[in-house]
Order: sequence, then C-alpha cells, then structure tokens
Amino acid sequence: MFDRPDSGERAILVHLSFRAHQEDLLELKELAKSAGADPVHVVIGSRKSPDAKYFVGKGKLEELKSAVEEFSADTVLFNHALSPSQERNLEGFLGVRVVDRNGLILDIFAQRAQSFEGKLQVELAQLKHLSTRLVRGWTHLERQKGGIGMRGPGETQLETDRRLVAVRIKQIQKRLDKVDKQRHQGRSKRKKAEIPAVSLVGYTNAGKSTLFNSLTGADIYAADLLFATLDPTLRNCRLPNNTDIVLADTVGFIRHLPHELVASFKSTLQEASEADLLLHVVDVNSENRDGIIKEVKQVLSEIGADNIRCIEVFNKIDLLDDRKPRVDRDDEGNPIRVWLSAQTGQGIDLLLNVLAEQFAPAKNRRKCFLRSDQGQIRAKLFTCAKIIHEHINDSGGSDLIIEIDNKYLGLLSAVETEECV
Repeated sequence: MFDRPDSGERAILVHLSFRAHQEDLLELKELAKSAGADPVHVVIGSRKSPDAKYFVGKGKLEELKSAVEEFSADTVLFNHALSPSQERNLEGFLGVRVVDRNGLILDIFAQRAQSFEGKLQVELAQLKHLSTRLVRGWTHLERQKGGIGMRGPGETQLETDRRLVAVRIKQIQKRLDKVDKQRHQGRSKRKKAEIPAVSLVGYTNAGKSTLFNSLTGADIYAADLLFATLDPTLRNCRLPNNTDIVLADTVGFIRHLPHELVASFKSTLQEASEADLLLHVVDVNSENRDGIIKEVKQVLSEIGADNIRCIEVFNKIDLLDDRKPRVDRDDEGNPIRVWLSAQTGQGIDLLLNVLAEQFAPAKNRRKCFLRSDQGQIRAKLFTCAKIIHEHINDSGGSDLIIEIDNKYLGLLSAVETEECV
C-alpha cells in the first residue's frame, strides 16, 4: 500500500454521466452524508468513456484540483468504481484521499456493523476490496537489494501484503462458515417446526426496520440514513389468525452493490433466499421508484431469491396527498401490493391480514371424546385449537367439537376422535 494523506470530513463529490442517470448523484450525496462526510462541492460532467489514467479528462482534472484547493477539501468521493491505478493516480495529482463508490459503501458498512458476524463480513469485504488496491505501494521496500550477505530469493513488500491479506481472508472465511452452519441449523429447526419465514427486502432507507418494529414490537435502530441497520434481525410475529411466523429484517440493497459485499454477506442474504415469502418494501415517494424496484429484483436474482413469492409493500403513504391504505390484488384475487405507513401505523392491520391469508393453517374439524383423566390434553386443546362446542358427559369426561391445525394433530393420538362431516 502507499502513504495516503490523512482523511477528513470535507468532501468533493464527482459524478460523470455516461448515461442520463441524474438520480445517481442524489444517491451519492446521501451516501456521503451517511458516511459522515460534509459535501462542500459537486463536480459533474459527461464523457463517452472513462479516461484510462485518471477516469476524468484533463480539463475536469484541473477543475477538481482547483475545487480541492478552493474548498479546502480532505476527500474526493467518486460516484463510480475506480481501478486501483486510477485511484492512485488521482491521489498523487490531487494530494488528498480519493474514495470510489465501492469504497464509500464499504466504509458505511464498517460503521454500521455491530454484531460479531457483521464485523467479520465487513472485514472480509474490505480485505477483498483492498487486495485489488495493493499496487506498488511500498516503493521504498520494492525488493531486498543484493550484495555480500544480502543475496537470496527475498520477497517484495507487495508480495508480503498479499500473503498476509490472503491468510486473514481464509481465517475470516472459516469463522463465517461456522456462523453459516449455525444459521442453517436455525432455519432447519424452523422448517421442521413448520414455522413460516418472511423476509423484508428492499432498497436501503425504504423503511424496512421501521416496518419490522411495527410488525413485531421490536426496537431495532431505524433512522433516515442509508444502511442505518446492517446486522440481520429475526423476531417472532403472531398473525391475527394466531399463526406464528418468523420475520427477518435484512440488509438494504443499493444499485451496483459491490460484489465483495454480495459475496461476504451471502449467509445473511440466505435469510431472503430461503424465506417462504418476501415483503419487498418500497419508498412510494422515491422519484425513481420503478428503477429502484428493478434494481432490487436484480439483486434478488443474484442471490437466488427471484422465484420466491413476493408482495410489494408501498411504504410512506403518509407523505402522499392520498393517504388511504389499501391492498391491490391480481385478477385471481391474490394480494400483490399493500399501501401503508410504517411510521404512523396506517395499513399495518391490512398487511397483517394479508400475511394471515398467505399462511392460513389447514384446519381439521374433529369430534373428540376425552376421559375425565385427560384434563391436561383438554387444556392443551383449548390453547392450540378452536373449541366449537363442549359437552360434559355422564362419566365426567368432555365431548368436544374442535378445529385444529395439521401440526397439532399429534395431540389427538391418545384421544378417541372422529371426523366431522
């Protein structure tokens, strides 16, 4: 690696249009603020293709140099992925820290990670990103010099750095493999218990964590920031029909998500890829709502979750003129979209009813004849089943008519029963 200037908070933002995507610039500003930077100036331009050496052209490079000096900037943030050599050349010319889009997102993730697993995942992503940035950094230690008593195979500092990074990556990967096995065991237990899993997915800052808190009564951190929450959270949620589900709040997506993050957060994203249902949370007020929905679907395809049932949740309707919550259905009557506000609670009841509709348990109506000494079974039936009618017979036992879910039929193994027509 090479010696870089001390990083600071005052940042120059750089956005070049190779295609007309002005919304990307707005996103860069949000990323910069989420990372703790103070955007003091924005440099925009357009090119047919990036410059091989500096990414920007000579004129734009001089404009950048002047802006850094004029605004006393400490950092230049690019809204694009830079090659290691471009990043190094820019830093050498500008004399300040240069961070590309991927590095900026990685920095935000490093700030947000709280759990042991999350910190390992971020470190792994950072090391994979760093391994491509080891470009002739230690020129003063480039090669051990020869001479009497100094000859030998030697090793460049660059080779040493690469070896140390590779060793650390292997160590982290082993630890994450153990965490992945634990997650897999947890998912296997839930499937064995026939508890449905629902994952909240969507673009970052769409309101997933706020919705998660509203549905489960949890108190996880939620803020108007990109990637406000990073670590996955799972909570039980009881639906209006008394069906229990497990709700998972996953990391937010973003366009051009760095491949290092997709690979490192594979075990976390599996909560989405192995869910029974996805709730795609969308900020209904976003200027590029359709484009964002498309980006999220692309990420879901990358992690193998594009074939899972999905219901869109159009959030933040409290910011619209027409604030009425509602459920949109397809031609067959299946729910495809719920309009609500997780912040105010409008429409939360509609979403819970839709979930109850999706996971309505298969009910069996049975007549049960309990002896007087089977009071414990009777108590369990009153907890797990719907008691339609009860009659105390002459022997002190109970004759019941019940509706019971398939997964509780085992309670009736010691009871005399018959089906109700």
